[in-house]
Amino acid sequence: MRLSIRHTTRYSFTDPVVHALQRLRLTPKETQGQKILDWQMEYENAHSELEYDDQHFNTVTLIALEPGAQEVSVTCRGVVETEDNAGVIGRHSGHLPLWSFMGQTKLTKPGPKLRALVREVDTGEGDGQSDKLNFLHALSAVIRDQVAYRTGSTGVSTTSEEAIDAGEGVCQDHTHIFLAAARMADIPARYVSGYLMMNDRIDQEASHAWAEAHIDGLGWVGFDISNGISPDPRYVRVATGRDYRDAAPVTGISFGSAQQSLKVEVAVEQQSQQ
Repeated sequence: MRLSIRHTTRYSFTDPVVHALQRLRLTPKETQGQKILDWQMEYENAHSELEYDDQHFNTVTLIALEPGAQEVSVTCRGVVETEDNAGVIGRHSGHLPLWSFMGQTKLTKPGPKLRALVREVDTGEGDGQSDKLNFLHALSAVIRDQVAYRTGSTGVSTTSEEAIDAGEGVCQDHTHIFLAAARMADIPARYVSGYLMMNDRIDQEASHAWAEAHIDGLGWVGFDISNGISPDPRYVRVATGRDYRDAAPVTGISFGSAQQSLKVEVAVEQQSQQ
């Protein structure tokens, strides 16, 4: 499938910016089942400083905002060709060893609510490939049942334990809960940020998030907990990490007293192939 993507992030500041840097993870990965045909980034009142690959093989672009700016925009656009591999990405790559995806982070650290949730998951009878896959699919279903999808109910700093306690969250929260539970079961797991083409519309609410777990004999396998499926050709992988902070589309720092508001527009549609 050939997908056309346009992603615009607009900042508005209450006062002129003195100095600000933004770290962007907005360039899709070249990986199994995914080929980048075209990708461009455009800036208004900002400019690129450098580009590098981080420890997760994410492409990171560092941009500086123009001094005195009060309106800034970053627009990414391009075309990505995807394949259907039933969610299987394959062998591990990156600078971090596989065991680093077994440790919990501040956002995934288990508490009593998460441990109670895991006790409700059918763990199967063994530790083979099929047993682990069955456990992870069952885990995904339990998360969806106990944590309703509701936008605006949580934030980027919400932990897995807090989302379970609230009983609601978004794809980021579903993913963090899944990561925490998988790691408790000694299964390496990582966070994925990217895009999903919804079948009923071109304009999306935002970028999307899902999880990948490493299964012996298969490698990394994707699980979209919020939608209850494994990623298919409608998904575009952009960045991966141990949690949201490693794969966040935009992070940054600024100096000065200006407060900012943020608006994001994402459009994903299938492009006809000639």
